[in-house]
Amino acid sequence: MNTPELLAPAGNMEKLKIAVHYGADAVYLGGRSFGLRNLSDNFDIEEMPAALDYCHSHGVKAYLTVNSYLHNDALPRLEEFLRQTAPFPFDAYIVADPGVMAMVRTISPQRELHLSTQANTINWQSARFWASQGVRRINLAREMSLDAINETIAHVPEMEFEAFVHGALCISYSGRCLISSAMAGRDANQGECAHPCRWSYHLVEETRPGEYFPVVEDENGTFIFNSRDLCLLEHLPALVQSGVAALKIEGRMKGINYVASVLRVYRQALDEYRANPSDWHCRPEWLEELAKLSHRGYTTGFLFGAPRNVGQEYHAAYIRSHEFVGLVETARADGEVVIGVRNRIRSGDELEFIGPGMRAGWFTVKGMRVLTPEGDSVEADTANPNQRILLAPPFAVEPFDLVRRAKGETP
Repeated sequence: MNTPELLAPAGNMEKLKIAVHYGADAVYLGGRSFGLRNLSDNFDIEEMPAALDYCHSHGVKAYLTVNSYLHNDALPRLEEFLRQTAPFPFDAYIVADPGVMAMVRTISPQRELHLSTQANTINWQSARFWASQGVRRINLAREMSLDAINETIAHVPEMEFEAFVHGALCISYSGRCLISSAMAGRDANQGECAHPCRWSYHLVEETRPGEYFPVVEDENGTFIFNSRDLCLLEHLPALVQSGVAALKIEGRMKGINYVASVLRVYRQALDEYRANPSDWHCRPEWLEELAKLSHRGYTTGFLFGAPRNVGQEYHAAYIRSHEFVGLVETARADGEVVIGVRNRIRSGDELEFIGPGMRAGWFTVKGMRVLTPEGDSVEADTANPNQRILLAPPFAVEPFDLVRRAKGETP
């Protein structure tokens, strides 16, 4: 069976290491400019070799996003950027703008090219055209149905295709949006989207300034633009059978809790399908795990046709049942673990430790030791963000395991 590559976001070095630890086959990352997530941490030129070394030493591929659409005045800076990255062994560049593609061809003629979803490929004739331009892989537009994906792959067998399986959806065509530019002065096509489609809106009649009318009866306003998040976990068999080469997870601006939790689910689901496709079923615990993350409700998007109302959240904002409180930094031989605290932890908290392979363990805090800058430790009942603590959970824990708590347990 040709199992698709599981492709994960890497918004910075910590997220990259988390993605590798939780089972990504490949990651996509950006520099400080020219990707479509300029507001995430991203990577300096100086950081890229270390990121590539880490990925390749773990058997993971790394793709560089250069998928913004450029104005004329940005072209000299792009040329300098491409010359700086030319020596680096990225496994591919992800591009969208034909002008960017042409410049990459001039500076790094042997570089493998992947076409971004921003190029809006929704039919096999377009895919065939891009194949003639030397593109190796196309990230298909999210507007495509499963039937359209199957038809396109059948018509262009020489091309690799990837499809998004999880993450945020845009209200604009494959992410190409003008609302952010108009309302916030931040160009989404330059990687600076302010996400105004997530904001709350009311209707105002021009002769009644100051009077706000909800489009639907909801005290929180209306979320007419606020698409649910994509989740295709239950339909992995159909996607694998379609022949897609990669399943892509959205989220370079999301935290490590999101990256780890989504990856551990999709990794196990793909591995179980590969091992025994005839008996595969979507486990309830996988869906429960995804439900613990901050999300806006889930939808299958356009996979089975236009989503209409089923794809929209008209009644709620983000849903989140659990919160990320710490990251395991070191597991000591004596059973104690060093945890970097990200949200307040108190004695009495029931913490959940999660790791790859859906590994999990629960532990009630009955006291902790806070590490001091001098390397000593002091007993404490509370640990605050940016502190490091020692705990001794009664089960195996590894570095990069995450620690979380049911939301609302600690005020």
